[in-house]
Amino acid sequence: MLRKESGLNAWVLTDGKAGDELQALSVAEALGVVPEIRRVRPKPPFTWLMPWGPVDPRERPGAPGSPLAPPFPDLLIGSGRRAVAYLRHVKRASGGRTFTVFLKDPRIGPTTADLIWSPSYDRLRGPNVLTTLTPPHRVSGRRIAAARAQPDPRLAHLPHPRVAVLAGGNSRHHRFTADDVARFVRHLTSVAEAGAGLMVTASRRTPAALREALTALTSRHGGFFWDGTSENPYVDLLALADFIVATADSFNMIGEAAATGRPIVVFEPSGGHPKLDVYMRELKAHGIVHPFEGRLVGGPYEPLNSTPKVAQAIAEGFSRHRRALGLPDFAFSLETP
Repeated sequence: MLRKESGLNAWVLTDGKAGDELQALSVAEALGVVPEIRRVRPKPPFTWLMPWGPVDPRERPGAPGSPLAPPFPDLLIGSGRRAVAYLRHVKRASGGRTFTVFLKDPRIGPTTADLIWSPSYDRLRGPNVLTTLTPPHRVSGRRIAAARAQPDPRLAHLPHPRVAVLAGGNSRHHRFTADDVARFVRHLTSVAEAGAGLMVTASRRTPAALREALTALTSRHGGFFWDGTSENPYVDLLALADFIVATADSFNMIGEAAATGRPIVVFEPSGGHPKLDVYMRELKAHGIVHPFEGRLVGGPYEPLNSTPKVAQAIAEGFSRHRRALGLPDFAFSLETP
């Protein structure tokens, strides 16, 4: 793995949102890079103007505690609306030396960064824009293989078919009503009563009523529920699953599940979003996802993991950028799919 002693200085720049930071770190990891994490904390009125800018003066280089304190990085991976102005500021302050990458649509066009990754359901296109169906994440083929080779003892005893249940929660576009909770648990009960081994994990957004119902369900049927008090077996759940049940409120969660090659059955709570509809249609066309109605359906498919593709595009763009500036290149330790 390429580390700081290699001479490469890399930053991950976000406003601290877990999802944005995790995506950026997953790409850095796929490159074999250990970056510095820089978090911006702009305040009003500057937040009101973002992503168009400008940077909050209290966080410019030279300000006490500035997240942009030099030396400026060779590689900057940014994500999140509030990071846009800061990424552009670093590009200018470095004299163009920093190779900038932005994850997701920055909302101000493809010239925002040297390279942009955007999901295919967004409309952003350009010569420096890479689009993929699923988002980058840290569920690598290497981690899945390792979990399958050495099964987590908390899960290894469960009967087949083993079913990983990825329960999300309320979001801007979805809401788990009482009817949704009852319907989801009813479908899962049908699966458990047919003899499947349930391996359940919930998120920070999972409403209390759903969390309690899932805990009771796994207790009744001898399944596993991760309650957050021990090591998180998330990758192990995915790796050991014969089927995956995921709720439709998270693009990332379904994208991570698609890296396994195991069929995914999707439960849709109340609400929805046009982009999610496009995402699901494309995944269905690949034979990856199916609606969850209390039955395990679908067959295996070629695992779909976009992270190595994003990392490869960054490595190639970085090399071109360095050559154009007459600077020495770096040999990234790229993760294989």
